[in-house]
Order: sequence, then structure tokens, then C-alpha cells
Amino acid sequence: MDAIRGEFRTVTVACAPRAAAFTPQEWARAEAVVRDALAQRPAGVRRQVVLFVRVLDALSFLRFGKGLARLDPVRARRLLGSLERSPLLLLRRGTWGLRTLAFMGVYGQAGVRREIGYGATLRGWEARGGPMGPWPERAGAAPAEHPDA
Repeated sequence: MDAIRGEFRTVTVACAPRAAAFTPQEWARAEAVVRDALAQRPAGVRRQVVLFVRVLDALSFLRFGKGLARLDPVRARRLLGSLERSPLLLLRRGTWGLRTLAFMGVYGQAGVRREIGYGATLRGWEARGGPMGPWPERAGAAPAEHPDA
């Protein structure tokens, strides 16, 4: 994580703007969450994450003339947005995987969850006073299935 700290912070702020106001302690907690999650994965997966961030850094330089760590959030979001819709599956998966790690680092912190009103609980819908049942029995119907799924 240390080798890609600046790049990962740029991605995190692009994905979760709340991170732009992180204190050094919040950044340390975010990085610890991600480091712990990656520590549970094989070494090859950790290397792939670092390699993918380096690919993003190179693409950023080619597209904007500066590395990923030096991009403003608007340009970083533009770069990530173009890659998440790439015809290359590997780029799409890498972008969404990195975004997931960024979300884990931000929303994996109790203080941030409280701040945004996130209240997930093991009691599920029951905790919110809703019925316990499959999707159609809840407050709304399940989202429509994608025809290509």
C-alpha cells in the first residue's frame, strides 16, 4: 500500500468525495482497512492491485500529462469513468475492484458511517421496522432483471 499511497488516495477521493476532508488519522484508518482486506488475499492478488494502480498512473500521464497522484478529483473521476466502461473486461474489473477497496477504506470507518446515517445491522429490515421477507414483500419490488444477465 505504501508504494501506491498517493495514487490510491486520489482514487479514494474521486470515488468518495468525503475522503477529501479526511484527517491524517482517518487516512491511516482507511489504509489500515484496505491493507487488512488485502492481507487476506494471496500475494498474487496484492501484486495485481499494485500493478493495476501503476497502469492507471501511466494512463493518467498519457491522457492528462500528469500522474494519477497529481490529478484533481474531476479528472480522476473522468479517467475511472472511462475505464469502468472500457471494452476490455480486465480494465472494467480492475477499476471496480479498486473502487470497492476505496469504498471499504472510507465507509469501513464507524465515524463516517454514523456521519452519513448508514445503519446496517444483522437484524436487517427488521431494524428499520420493515417486514422480513423476500424482495417483493418488502417496501418495493426487486429491481428488474437485466436481459443480458
